[in-house]
Amino acid sequence: MKTQVEFRSSKFPPYDGEEDEINPGLWGKRLTEYLARELAKHGIETDEMAVEDWGCYLPIRNDGYRLALCCGHQDGDDDQFLVFTEPSTPRVKKLFRTIDATFQLNRVLDALRTTLKADSEIRDVVWLEPN
Repeated sequence: MKTQVEFRSSKFPPYDGEEDEINPGLWGKRLTEYLARELAKHGIETDEMAVEDWGCYLPIRNDGYRLALCCGHQDGDDDQFLVFTEPSTPRVKKLFRTIDATFQLNRVLDALRTTLKADSEIRDVVWLEPN
């Protein structure tokens, strides 16, 4: 399942001081805020983003297991971004059982695909399977 997407856009520059909060050359707050708004349009509720050392973690409200989008600028050109899901596969191991996350994961990925495809300021979209 392709749960990672790389793309280019000049729409999501860092906020002043954001690279100091995350790491030099890494940011993702504007992108994460944008995706939270767009997911809401598809009926997908999110919680407050968390800033990590690699970018931003956007929790998606979900029962039974954690689900999130991980968003950020990639090392390289200022317009290179990466978004991936957590979990990265449709099978989630929890204690002594495996949960099928296919439905929720597809719902989030469909909303993300629609959002990226509809925005003329986002280009060179490439979907990938996790390593």
